[in-house]
Amino acid sequence: MGSRIVFCWLVIYIQILVIAAQTNNTDFAALMSLKHVWKNTPPSWIGSDPCGDSWEGIGCNNSSVTSIMLSSMSLTGELSGDISSLSELQTVDLSYNKELTGSLPSSIGKLTKLSNLILVGCGFTGLIPDTIGSLQQLVFLSLNSNNFSGPIPPSIGNLSKLLWLDLADNQLSGTIPVSNGITPGLDMLVNTKHFHFGINQLSGEIPSQLFSSNMTLIHMIFDNNKFTGNIPTTLGLVQTLLVLRLDRNSLSGPIPTNLNKLTRVQQLLLSNNRLTGPMPNLTDMNSLTYVDMSNNTFDVSNIQPWFSSLLSLTTFILSHNRLNGALDIGSRVRNQLKLINLQNNLISEFTQKEDRDTEIILVQNPICEEVGREREKYCMVPQGKQQSNSAYSTPPNNCVPAHCSSNKLSSPNYHFNRTEISRIGFVLSNQTFKAPKDFGPFTFIGDAYEYFADVSTGTHKSGIIIGAAIGGSVLVLLLLLAGVYAFHQKKRAERATKQNNPFASWDSNTNSGGIPQLKGARSFSFQEIKKYTNNFSEANEIGTGGYGKVYRGTLPTGQLVAIKRAQHGSMQGGVEFKTEIELLSRVHHKNVVSLLGFCFEQGEQMLVYEYVPNGSLKESLSGKSRIRLDWMRRLRIALGAARGLSYLHELANPPIIHRDIKSNNILLDERLNAKVGDFGLSKPMVDAEKDHVTTQIKGTMGYLDPEYYMTQQLTEKSDVYSFGVLMLELLTAKRPIEKGKYIVREVKQMRDKTKDLYNLHEILDPTIGLGMPLKGFERFVDLAMWCVEDSRPDRPTMSEVVKEIENIMQLAGLNPNAESASTSASYEETSMGGHPYSNENLFSYSEGFPPPKLEP
Repeated sequence: MGSRIVFCWLVIYIQILVIAAQTNNTDFAALMSLKHVWKNTPPSWIGSDPCGDSWEGIGCNNSSVTSIMLSSMSLTGELSGDISSLSELQTVDLSYNKELTGSLPSSIGKLTKLSNLILVGCGFTGLIPDTIGSLQQLVFLSLNSNNFSGPIPPSIGNLSKLLWLDLADNQLSGTIPVSNGITPGLDMLVNTKHFHFGINQLSGEIPSQLFSSNMTLIHMIFDNNKFTGNIPTTLGLVQTLLVLRLDRNSLSGPIPTNLNKLTRVQQLLLSNNRLTGPMPNLTDMNSLTYVDMSNNTFDVSNIQPWFSSLLSLTTFILSHNRLNGALDIGSRVRNQLKLINLQNNLISEFTQKEDRDTEIILVQNPICEEVGREREKYCMVPQGKQQSNSAYSTPPNNCVPAHCSSNKLSSPNYHFNRTEISRIGFVLSNQTFKAPKDFGPFTFIGDAYEYFADVSTGTHKSGIIIGAAIGGSVLVLLLLLAGVYAFHQKKRAERATKQNNPFASWDSNTNSGGIPQLKGARSFSFQEIKKYTNNFSEANEIGTGGYGKVYRGTLPTGQLVAIKRAQHGSMQGGVEFKTEIELLSRVHHKNVVSLLGFCFEQGEQMLVYEYVPNGSLKESLSGKSRIRLDWMRRLRIALGAARGLSYLHELANPPIIHRDIKSNNILLDERLNAKVGDFGLSKPMVDAEKDHVTTQIKGTMGYLDPEYYMTQQLTEKSDVYSFGVLMLELLTAKRPIEKGKYIVREVKQMRDKTKDLYNLHEILDPTIGLGMPLKGFERFVDLAMWCVEDSRPDRPTMSEVVKEIENIMQLAGLNPNAESASTSASYEETSMGGHPYSNENLFSYSEGFPPPKLEP
């Protein structure tokens, strides 16, 4: 009788466990649909109970799925419309899975409980569905860095709880929608703090109705669009603003006087527009730290230096305008004001009563043309020294982490599981955690955490409670059952952890440092690489150099990859290799070759890159690839390479100096879009090295910055010089140094601005025209020669180069933001032969060489 009772209680207990964990059938079917259309799903996605079996990235409440958090998992496929069946879903984070493509299903509007939709850095295309306005609980909407096109849906205005709206870095077009009594608009988003719309193709006037005194907006980022018309006066009503970016548009007219009421704004960028009228007086904006209003047509006489009295201002840029008359700095300049850039104006008089540390730039003003004045300090500071964009996040070196003993939290008895660690990262990265005043927004990068809790702990405790309720004998039996279950689950968790952890074989005891922190890259085993390359067969060898060899490989998914294998004599130390893969894994841009993974075992160091099918630009220019490049195509290649390099300098974290920009390292994809490749010589720039870093000279002769060679001081302007040489190579198809002649000097000597094509017919590539006019040719040459100025400060930044090439393309009748509609086959003379990587490609290590001997 007693054994029957024990057996009955045991059955009831097991049923309690099963029922408590069982995922409802509808949610299970929806997840299986996603698993069916996605590749590279986590290995733990097995079994028929996602909630009970703890599928990685899946969060549940009772039997319902409430979150999908699979950032940087290398997922491939599309977002199935069946996701709408997850009726209790609150959070979706699929960021940095760039192979997630296709359109966003309109059925996503059925997820009425969704509060966080975060799809940063994926490959989604098409329209943003209007049904997104049905997500009434949405707080965070981050769709930036995709390929969405078409207008901003007016229905977003219905999202009354929205805090964060980020649509930047897409291909959105049309005007900003505002309400009209029938349809909603963004003016209804009075609780939203972030409008991030930069780097799109939005056009028309910025509607005055968009702004009101009820708004709580703190970041208004509208840069790099096509907005026209005046800056609306209603903008002055939004007194919560901290950052205002309207730069790189086509705005016109005067700046509204009530902009002065935005007393909390810290960064104001209005540069590269068509703004006119008097220089605005922003005296009351005492929180300003950075102001850039360059490249407009402001006009005023007898400048009143109100900017010198602002308490927080460090940088003031008003270059390339029409300021005229007298400038009297007087003694009112604050010590924190480090730069006043008024170059290229019409200033005829200048008075400075005290010699301060403030750098004043008056180059290209009439005062600097007076005899004797040209030697004044303010007339000698060269052009292009100050970048016109800024970061408004805390530099990483300003944050010192607090270390905990034994790589644990303060309580040594509490361990986190993977889900908890993921949730901590989500809370920080999506800004649900409110930072103290004067901090944030910020980015969360979690360290590896090795002490994951046993997933069966909760079950174990439940067994104790139930066992205690039915008596000692049942308790013993249940504890035994729970122990067996816990042991089984622990072994299963360990196997899953080993499968999911790409660093399980990383040996921290061999001077290779701690486990790397990667974003979107994975670890491959040596056996996997052997299989993908057919045991490193000669047939798959596509390049070789001082570092080692490059092999073509095929992943099980069918994706082609380029595998760079170091030969043993040239391998880096473990720490250096870890640093390189950490750096490259953070680089995600359509004009930069992507690192997919690495192999670090059995004495091997290998990097796995995306395969770029049409080889290097050098091969196309030399005729080796048999791809014909006309003028339009060369402009697009120049723009793509410039955008990739600008990303490395200004948006990568930390910023990266490539150090080896050349035609061999610009690769062309199937549509001949340019991608910057080979980071073997790249140098990350930490905050302490923002001006320059002294380093051993490395690079390729002919592209090397002469000032870097002479001083050994490296800055991003060294890359700008190399890019200028690359532009001349695009024009001439000549190597930088050929038969002792240096292409830069040759162009300088031959260029005659009074003649057609600057008198450069003799050295131009004969195939560049292909029967069409070379529209914008002269401006392209001028830009190239600006890049190769002898003095670094005289050179432009890469963002300035990007903007000028875009202008040249528009002059030539091209849309700089449109993808090429033609594949490489449209430009091939005959079918391609050979492999896409030359023997020099992806490798170059030149150091300690003498300066080149050039013929005059």
